[in-house]
Amino acid sequence: MQNNTSELLFDGLKVLDFTWVGVGPITTKYFADHGADVIKIESVSRPDVLRGAPPFKDAIPGINRSQFSGNYNSSKRNLGVNLSIPKSVDLIKDIIVQWQPDVIAESFTPRVMKSWGLDYLSVKRIAPDVIYFSTCLMGQYGPHNNYAGFGQLAGAMAGFYEITGWPDRGPAGPYGAYSDFLNPPVAFGSIVAALDYRDRYGKGQHIDLSQYEGAMHFLAPHIMKYNEDGFILGRMGNEDEEMSPHGIFQCLDKERGLTDTEESWVAIAIESESQWTEFSKVLDLPEAISNQNLAERKLNKDQIDNLISNWTLQKDARQIMNLLQSHEIPCGMVQSQSDMWEDPQLKHTDFFQWLEHSEVGPMPYDGLQFTLSKTPGSLTRAQAMVGEHNLEILDEILSMGPSEAANLLNEGILEQSF
Repeated sequence: MQNNTSELLFDGLKVLDFTWVGVGPITTKYFADHGADVIKIESVSRPDVLRGAPPFKDAIPGINRSQFSGNYNSSKRNLGVNLSIPKSVDLIKDIIVQWQPDVIAESFTPRVMKSWGLDYLSVKRIAPDVIYFSTCLMGQYGPHNNYAGFGQLAGAMAGFYEITGWPDRGPAGPYGAYSDFLNPPVAFGSIVAALDYRDRYGKGQHIDLSQYEGAMHFLAPHIMKYNEDGFILGRMGNEDEEMSPHGIFQCLDKERGLTDTEESWVAIAIESESQWTEFSKVLDLPEAISNQNLAERKLNKDQIDNLISNWTLQKDARQIMNLLQSHEIPCGMVQSQSDMWEDPQLKHTDFFQWLEHSEVGPMPYDGLQFTLSKTPGSLTRAQAMVGEHNLEILDEILSMGPSEAANLLNEGILEQSF
């Protein structure tokens, strides 16, 4: 890790990144955006599944055209290697010996890295103080350690699908691969702690993050409540045990063309009696309604929600959000992607960054999720094409010339997507 006088937090840190899909790439991107040299190991023979996920530039599918994977892999260099060939594994081991990465990250089931001889115990022999980070669905050990899957499975198994949705319907789980977005901050903090430990004591370690277990921690209050009194939280729509009103309310439709309209919504959450009093004044609610306490409001939920809906349906969602927030009432506009382009806070922070991609040209990328005041990070490059930096990396680390690299490409050891 770097000293406090450096411009970027992780200047000089070296990360060899075997991860794919969500949790791993998002985690290593935190380091890449803050100065670390992250070399992503990828394959054309078996590409990251997100490279095949939309949206694609100009709606044309292609391994280098997905903005889904692009957002998770900017600021990294790329080495294209077919690890199913034994000589490829020897190449990677040579890179580890010569480059001595501080962190090696992988996100496969335990058998994969072991089958290549690149598991922690094998790598430790050639890089004794390495921080080796593993993350997969069920972790490295236990009876289900080879159970492969994505965040939708981890979210369901952890219990999130059981508590999201409506009480009279089946589960309607949270959007997308939920655990993929819960685990990266946990992973990032764990790796930083391991690097700090190594700085103090000179010892590397193996971090094993089960995405299922990591996600479950976010349900800790409900698990503790079950242990206390046996209460099992069920689906309750948009309701909340301690807040009312608490819901999503439809607003005036947004015009998107001569004949096309798009629904718009706001989220409103009343957390206290003082907020309810102020909210009642803004909506000019009848005194019989505005005088109700939390318990009474919960009993009269349908009537109150109808009054709120009648009010919101007459107004623009952003207008409602700004109005209620000005009265210190928690309210947020439910934003579409196009809404986010117009969001004043995102504009203020210059969140969307335009980067030049080698195949598709200029593209907007999601910016940093957090800003450090003394050592601010930045996006340094668009997602690389598979193997885009083969020559650069091999020359820099192994002093390998273009002709030798070309031979490896012809043998299928090196790969590239261009």
